[in-house]
Amino acid sequence: MMKKVLIAGAAGAMGQKAVALVNSLTDVELTAVLAPHATADQRAQLQLGPQVKLYQDRAQIDPKVADIWLDFTVPAAVYENVRFALDHGMAPVVGTTGLTDEQEAQLVAESKEKHLGGVIAPNFGMSAVLLMKFAREAAKYFPDVEIIEMHHADKKDAPSGTALSTAKLIDQVRPKHESSPDEVTTLDHVRGGDYHGIKVHSVRLPGYVAHEQVLFGGTGEALTLRQDSFDRQSFMSGVKVALEKVLDLDELVIGLENIL
Repeated sequence: MMKKVLIAGAAGAMGQKAVALVNSLTDVELTAVLAPHATADQRAQLQLGPQVKLYQDRAQIDPKVADIWLDFTVPAAVYENVRFALDHGMAPVVGTTGLTDEQEAQLVAESKEKHLGGVIAPNFGMSAVLLMKFAREAAKYFPDVEIIEMHHADKKDAPSGTALSTAKLIDQVRPKHESSPDEVTTLDHVRGGDYHGIKVHSVRLPGYVAHEQVLFGGTGEALTLRQDSFDRQSFMSGVKVALEKVLDLDELVIGLENIL
């Protein structure tokens, strides 16, 4: 069955990578895009064929235009975008970060009610997914840990979704110890914060794309995990996996690792 895809944020850097990916696939068709600032005379520039509907406003979208809503927008828009997709029967695949725990929980609950699948991935890069997996394992043995994430200067949110997800995974398994304050979370739009005693540092500089280090310290030893994404193209392998599997899901899944 040919899957119909709408890409929200199609004019952005990640959106354009996603457009190229969907155009290259034989079992997926790009049927619509949401690009608030794009105009009809930019179709060729944005890699949009004549059959692709171009929407500048979410309220204009015909719910029947797509089976899958692929979102690479901005933190301020992503929650309402995903709600719109679920409310109109489109399975969301979300690469936009910035959702709170409460928002994610609400979206998961709504997806379960509707028996509609979806994927929210803080990072579609395989190196980042593996880093999170390895960090969770290491935290069982090294409870003293800090996270440093480095991104391009234009990234809207801090900390990154990947860093926050890493902290959450570590928090699930690491033993309680003296350097962990109880239930402390100060991570709202900050460049350095604390998630249940796990320090998270955000760097925003030109020249970077997406990078993360997880530093573990122990008596007389240290362990450092690091991943680097040098090109946004590296995220497309994970997006392809999500597009392949999302219509087989019956609820919203958080994390690409949970569908691999």
